[in-house]
Amino acid sequence: MKVVDLRSDTVTRPTPAMREAMARAEVGDDVFGDDPTVNALQERIASLTGKEAALYMTSGTQSNLAAIMSHCGRGDEYIVGQMHHTYRWEAGGAAVLGSVQPQPLEHEADGTLSLASIEAAIKPDDAHFAKSRLLCLENTLGGKALPMSFMAEATALARRRGLATHLDGARVFNAATALGVPVREIASHFDSLSVCFSKGLGAPVGSALCGSKALIKSAQRWRKMLGGGLRQAGVIAAGALYALDHHVERLADDHALARRLAEGLQGIAGLTVERPETNIVFIDVAGDRAAGLLPHLESRGVLATGLYRLRFVTHLDVDAEGVDRAVAAVRDYFNV
Repeated sequence: MKVVDLRSDTVTRPTPAMREAMARAEVGDDVFGDDPTVNALQERIASLTGKEAALYMTSGTQSNLAAIMSHCGRGDEYIVGQMHHTYRWEAGGAAVLGSVQPQPLEHEADGTLSLASIEAAIKPDDAHFAKSRLLCLENTLGGKALPMSFMAEATALARRRGLATHLDGARVFNAATALGVPVREIASHFDSLSVCFSKGLGAPVGSALCGSKALIKSAQRWRKMLGGGLRQAGVIAAGALYALDHHVERLADDHALARRLAEGLQGIAGLTVERPETNIVFIDVAGDRAAGLLPHLESRGVLATGLYRLRFVTHLDVDAEGVDRAVAAVRDYFNV
């Protein structure tokens, strides 16, 4: 029985054509800056995001950390949402390794942060406080595409108050697809952004940090210190380049499958299904029935996650038949 893996869009496997592109990749030593495929990828993603330069990283966690450490110094502070990866889901790296203090804020219902909360969190220039240096946002956030108006207003506020801005854009291509805008329009509001190739885009490894030449020069030093210096990385960079050429427009298919999944689960007593905006469907299960649902799904060949809410994520390795199998397995559990 073929497994329908809806745990994350990170579980995708390279397509045969992507594997072929990786096998044919020209390579060099990226630490010396002479891997032609890595250089091509960095130039391509910098152009797509409208930034001066980009740096290929092993992961989004490393990319975000290098960005924070490039924007902030020891004893500085970044303002961030409670559910943003740069605060909650990346092992506290900015504080532990960068000595940069996070100032987390509660989210609004739509995933945004209130402008008043951001303003109130910015510290005065006083020896009692850490220095507020950076505003970090994330788009998408829990599958929600944050509105362009919010990003424009929040980053304008940050600039007025002398803060730099960074976007964790791990799924920024999903956000751009949902919002109907080019990625560079989202990126234009931020001094830097991290872009992940190994989620919805389906490449096996890597993220890129995009920003000014000065920021990327600083990030390159941090990447080396963090153990992220890559050698013949063109082999994996070729997968990311292939994804940019072939897997961006098809993100709309993942969004459509997420809607199909959500619609298929409507009307089940005790189940609350959040309407998906992109490729992530969150479900809340009432009472004590939640505990047995994941094992039941696994017994039917369907994988999902339940770290804090039940989550299904569609991606290029899932088709309509797989989504329908997941719906049938959930309905079978609830006997509907």
